[in-house]
Amino acid sequence: MGNNERVNVNALIDSSRLGAYQWGIFILCSMCLIMDGFDLQAIGYVAPALVRDWKIPSASLGPVFSAALVGVLLGSLIFSMMADKIGRRPVLIGVSLYFSALTFFTARANSIDQLLAIRFLAGIGLGGIMPNAMALVGEYSPARLRVTVMMIVSNGFTAGAAIGGFVAAGLIPLYGWRGVFYFGAVVPLLIAVLMFFVLPESLQFMTLRGVSPRKIALALRKIDPLAPAGDNVQYLVNEERKQGVPIVHLFHEGRALGTVLLWIINFMNLLNLYFLSNWLPTVVRDLGYSNSNAVLAGAMVQVGGTVGAFALGWFVHKLGFVPVLTSCFLLGTLSIAAIGQPSLGIALIFVVVFIAGWCVPGAQAAINALAATYYPTDLRATGIGSGLGIGRIGAIVGPLVAGELLRRHWASRELFYAAAIPALISAITMFSMRWVLKPEKELPVESAVAAH
Repeated sequence: MGNNERVNVNALIDSSRLGAYQWGIFILCSMCLIMDGFDLQAIGYVAPALVRDWKIPSASLGPVFSAALVGVLLGSLIFSMMADKIGRRPVLIGVSLYFSALTFFTARANSIDQLLAIRFLAGIGLGGIMPNAMALVGEYSPARLRVTVMMIVSNGFTAGAAIGGFVAAGLIPLYGWRGVFYFGAVVPLLIAVLMFFVLPESLQFMTLRGVSPRKIALALRKIDPLAPAGDNVQYLVNEERKQGVPIVHLFHEGRALGTVLLWIINFMNLLNLYFLSNWLPTVVRDLGYSNSNAVLAGAMVQVGGTVGAFALGWFVHKLGFVPVLTSCFLLGTLSIAAIGQPSLGIALIFVVVFIAGWCVPGAQAAINALAATYYPTDLRATGIGSGLGIGRIGAIVGPLVAGELLRRHWASRELFYAAAIPALISAITMFSMRWVLKPEKELPVESAVAAH
């Protein structure tokens, strides 16, 4: 070993095989996202039982649906920038403990006002999960598999939302709607404890922050046992450490247009996602179907999203983000418009909702992966988090607008025609990304940042 041996951390990870150490990280991050999706969607699943228990009109839940999303908007921005300053690991553990406690308090709520306040506070913690889990997964994935791995792990959110529907359908008849939130409080607590003992920090982040080379070497050797180590080894990453407020840098170095387009896509897609997730069970129940069918119709959105994300990962790997997502959003436009047709029976509702789920929450996994590949390490969590944060504004608007349209006695067909418009805007905006996305260029080693 030479006296001044230099090891490029990015290159070593990119050339590695996926081993047990990396899969362990991916599984932990996926577990976080599963509970994130479960908790955010649970309120939609329990809504029919809650309305019956408290004897309140369905439309009064509109602000409650949006309360958590307002919190998520703040949490996405706050905790993503915090993680780009202090690290992914402490933020992920902290927010998991936080939203576990707030989910427990959700189960104890006794009025709409209490529920609204608690869901807002819980949302702040939930907002820190997705951007940091995805950033960590991307930073431990080899370049050749990064998009595929990130889409699979990101799919944990959609899978958790789907699981929530089946858990709710099983628990509500036995323990009432509160039982769903007790379940949602215990599991993330256990995950947080597990992460405290097992989850590592990002290697690129540690290198950028000048962490002890011995600590970096220890983690690298869990990925590649032959990785160079020693006092004279200098670890490098092909990026520059940026000073100042991370979100400002999203608009520097030619990233401004791409950032704006990603924000629009997130806004429109999450508007649709939360419109469907929160109101579909209530709308289906109001059409005269049973509570169980209503809950399962809501779950079918997430089932479609779970299946869709896996399939879209393969298509994106083969064809690229722009053609796949543009086509997906166009199909989503048609399927969402079809949901409210009065001639559909419950079986066809399930089929059309499944397709809409494939194209909306399924596509969100690809949007998150696109953001993670578009931004460098020092901006990755902020880039993902800001897009999701802006998207949460759409997620807040969607349930509120739907509640207002229901108050105005819009028919189901008209409601879903309106919901199809954001999907069409997503398709047009995604097609515009073709002029933004370019092959990623690596910095020369001379300008790389070193840990020594």
